[in-house]
Amino acid sequence: MGVRGLQGFVGSTCPHICTVVNLKELAEQHRTRHPGCTPTIVVDAMCCLRYWYTPESWICGGQWREYFSALQDFVKTFTAVGIKLVFFFDGMVEQGKRDEWVRRRLRNSKEIARIFHYLKAHREQPGRNMFFIPSGLAIFTRFALKTLGQETLCSLQEADYEVASYGLRHNCLGILGEDTDYLIYDTCPYLSISELCLESLSTVQLCREKLCESLGLHVTDLPLLACLLGNDVVPEGMFESFRYRCLSSYTSVKENFNKKANMILAVSDHIAKVLHMHQGEKALEEMLPLGPNKALFYKGVASYLLPGQQSPWFFQKPKGEMTLNKQIMSVSSDPESKPEVPMCTDPESKPEVPMCTDPESKPEVPMCTDPESKPEVPMCTDPESKPEVPMCTDPESKLQVSICADFESKQEVPMCIDSEPKQEVSICTHPESKPELPMYTYSEIKQKLPLGTDPEFKLEASMSTNLEIRQEDPIPMGPEIKQPVTMISDPEILKIARTHHVQAESYLVYNIVSSGEIECSNTLEDELDQALPSQAFIYRPVRQRVYSLLLGGSEDDTSAGPTVKEWFVYPGNPLKHPDLVRPLPMTVPGGTPSLKILWLNQEPEAQARRLDTLLACFNLSSSKEELQAVESPFKALCCLLIYLFVQVDTLCLEDLQAFIAQALCLQGKSTAQLVNLQLDYVNPRAVQLGSLLVRGLTTLALVNSACGFPWKASEFMPWNVFDGKLFHQKYLHSEKGHAVEVLLEQNRSRLTKFHNLKAVVCKACLKENRRIVGRAHWDSHHTGRWGRQGSSSHRTSSGYSRSGQGQPWRDQGPGSRQHEHDQWRRY
Repeated sequence: MGVRGLQGFVGSTCPHICTVVNLKELAEQHRTRHPGCTPTIVVDAMCCLRYWYTPESWICGGQWREYFSALQDFVKTFTAVGIKLVFFFDGMVEQGKRDEWVRRRLRNSKEIARIFHYLKAHREQPGRNMFFIPSGLAIFTRFALKTLGQETLCSLQEADYEVASYGLRHNCLGILGEDTDYLIYDTCPYLSISELCLESLSTVQLCREKLCESLGLHVTDLPLLACLLGNDVVPEGMFESFRYRCLSSYTSVKENFNKKANMILAVSDHIAKVLHMHQGEKALEEMLPLGPNKALFYKGVASYLLPGQQSPWFFQKPKGEMTLNKQIMSVSSDPESKPEVPMCTDPESKPEVPMCTDPESKPEVPMCTDPESKPEVPMCTDPESKPEVPMCTDPESKLQVSICADFESKQEVPMCIDSEPKQEVSICTHPESKPELPMYTYSEIKQKLPLGTDPEFKLEASMSTNLEIRQEDPIPMGPEIKQPVTMISDPEILKIARTHHVQAESYLVYNIVSSGEIECSNTLEDELDQALPSQAFIYRPVRQRVYSLLLGGSEDDTSAGPTVKEWFVYPGNPLKHPDLVRPLPMTVPGGTPSLKILWLNQEPEAQARRLDTLLACFNLSSSKEELQAVESPFKALCCLLIYLFVQVDTLCLEDLQAFIAQALCLQGKSTAQLVNLQLDYVNPRAVQLGSLLVRGLTTLALVNSACGFPWKASEFMPWNVFDGKLFHQKYLHSEKGHAVEVLLEQNRSRLTKFHNLKAVVCKACLKENRRIVGRAHWDSHHTGRWGRQGSSSHRTSSGYSRSGQGQPWRDQGPGSRQHEHDQWRRY
């Protein structure tokens, strides 16, 4: 994550850029300097997950109640000293970073294989050095933080860009995370989550200005350095030979530094002493061996430029002008435009970069991510807008916004921003930039890169309308940019989906309706276990019905329809391409309602339609009456158990009893009791079952979102219905044949509830010809395969889990699909 080798370099070679700071003191200083302004820290939540997850046990599926309590303590500590926290989560994977995402997932798969090898050899949880975060942690952390009343946002691109933008625009105390990219972005100070001491509220602040001083660079050089070293956009190996040439000519090699440190110093020295000599005279491709990677390199550098910022490394001959939607972008001056630049010695002093994209908003509001158009939220919810675009190109607009790239050059480029009154707003950044050259912003350079080879750029079409360059342009131009294509065309539905996505209220719905591409990371699954299928296959039929609901589909499973790209990690999947998965027809009593009915209709009968649709996604319409009789918080759990036991024949009565017993016993246990729970040993199958159930809960989050939220989120939050260690204990007892009374800890009041819940699941399964039997009976009648002979028609569809042919589930991996007669194919 971040810039390759930079974290180690900072710790070993430049420790002086790390300063211990007290967040409480910084907050007090901020309040003194900015009366009436709440000190705010923007949190990159994805970086913080492994630091937040403090429970000792992680192998059994997650200690969710302990985790929720830890998050509660975290929030209370900051609230007590008057610091506001704003949390950002990754909302989707950018196409340019897909390769890196795949590399990490494949690396995780190897780690999981090692974990199961250890479990089988030692029958205990591995040490923290093999720690793997529980499945669904990121998803349920969003819901937990919202439950705790925290402002929680989900990004429309990789979160680090939106985090850095938010921190800059809102004059934040700092960014709390663990990603060296925050040293490269020219934004508010970077605070380390790994060094945070919650009791004292002290942590380490990493200063980009001191880093530049040590390397002999300017802040505007850091994006260039990051791309030459390698990051999530530019692969590390792309400039390996160039780095070695820099090292061979570097005359100040430090013998006490390691090779990586000297390499970073050598590349920095080359930038400072060689590239700076020709800056403004030559384009980057004339000074660096970019070759066929020129577009990717430019894109990598541009990815660090926040709205309103520019780079002196994007060469263009002076005295030119651009026409954007028939508005002239020319060079002017504004001697008064000199905002402060954030320095590490003064975390409160941040530039505010006004940039308005909302026609109703005031010109001083930066950007708007909140569907309610609140000025303090980072991004607009209009489905036509793009998070990467720092300006609007409405030809009817009259507002002139001047963008100044240098305090001394005093150049301004009037930009069109879509508003009625004619006003001028100046934006300045980067004191290091050169006055004699016009420079490009992030959105401008994105407009000018070749778009044909990168799918990400196709989604950014609204950025470049009628762009004409009236001078020689050394940056390669791509083919004509087309308008972004979404999976559905209804702008109202897209806007609602986007709203729920940005506000972290839904899961995957906006990804499906906008780009038709989703992903799911690793799950603790044993690739050698032939009896238990991967969660990716088990829950695929549910997702296919959701696709049918969101995107529409044919009335049968043989006609071609819209396809969704699934990047799901499962054993045997090399992730070279996504699975192309078609919608699966579903039957809703009374007919499938439209999304407008599900999402907008507030009538009482609409709520009933929502529940009908949710149950239809799990193919459980026939069990509606029984499920409605189940008390909270067990409705969702029973729904999930019925689906699982119908889908997977290798689940037995002992498994069902363990799932139900742990859910009932969990209701009467305190967090302290769960912490003190000890296991005799760890069973690999129980580990996989725990993760399987949690992945089912995330699937419920998707279905509930798509159906218009018929159930309260509390129904399927894991801290209400599942505890990893508690389930594991019940599983071990059930496996040994202990009586139900023992599973329920001799609590007679739970006995009636246990039998009622068990009866609901068993009765529903019998309707589908699935009789749940004990392990002894199962062992004598089954061969360790999943998918039963003669299963009814709803269990089979194009390319999903239940085969109906008794085939081993592993055969459904890449290269050996058993559904070649069907029409879904690997991408």
